[in-house]
Amino acid sequence: MATQNSSTEYATAHTTTISNSRLRILNKLKNGEFPLMTFMAIPSVRQAQIVALTGLDGVIIDCEHGHIGDDSMHNSVAAISALGASPIIRIRGPAHDIIKRALDTGAHGIMVPQINNAEEARSIVQSSKFPPQGVRGQGSAFPAIGHGLTTPEYMISANETLLTMIQIETRAGVENVDEIAAVPGVDVLFIGPNDLAQSLLGYVPARGDEPEFVAAIDKIVDAAKRNGKWVARLVNNGSLAKEAKKRFDTVAITGDTKAIQNWYMAEIDVARS
Repeated sequence: MATQNSSTEYATAHTTTISNSRLRILNKLKNGEFPLMTFMAIPSVRQAQIVALTGLDGVIIDCEHGHIGDDSMHNSVAAISALGASPIIRIRGPAHDIIKRALDTGAHGIMVPQINNAEEARSIVQSSKFPPQGVRGQGSAFPAIGHGLTTPEYMISANETLLTMIQIETRAGVENVDEIAAVPGVDVLFIGPNDLAQSLLGYVPARGDEPEFVAAIDKIVDAAKRNGKWVARLVNNGSLAKEAKKRFDTVAITGDTKAIQNWYMAEIDVARS
């Protein structure tokens, strides 16, 4: 694989001067506006439309744990981007072909789970960028559509406007987080609190006050800030999202499956009370 250039040799999502009103998450991050996201696990273009119309800024299409196949991934990206929200795809792993396939939907970025070291992060960045910064191949008209651009326009802008979100959710990831955050082209460190708790504590969910868990969160946030990267996490509700605004640049508020279940359970409790 090609050698990654230094961060001073090309623009990234943090330094780009390219303006595209369609890129809602990126635009809000750059303006310090604390964009809100959620996870979508249900494979339906109608579900994608419903979630995109809630007022959220972005929808993370969960191809790691969700029931999302290739067709649903493509359809969901098209529906979400057409309605003015940013589709982000959480891919199932860091393989080159998986990254290429996800970005060829027209997604505004990818989220990659369980990254443990800088070498893995560099490989992801390489697969996410066209030459000369990376090794991503071009051959589809679909990516440009999700950005509201022609293919030549997309080719010029993609390397510095697509968001690469790296999940820190393992003990090794925490230990190596400074090196991961320093990798050029890594734009966002995203904390997966449940997997992180399982890795560090051996159970989920964390109470939130365990010293080792708190120290890990602090270390991830500090590494992101020190290296000029955005930092994000999953939260369970709006109140926790509001609290997280003090330290984080963006959050994902739960997911569609939990939101549906929680609403019905709460209302059924009321109905049966």
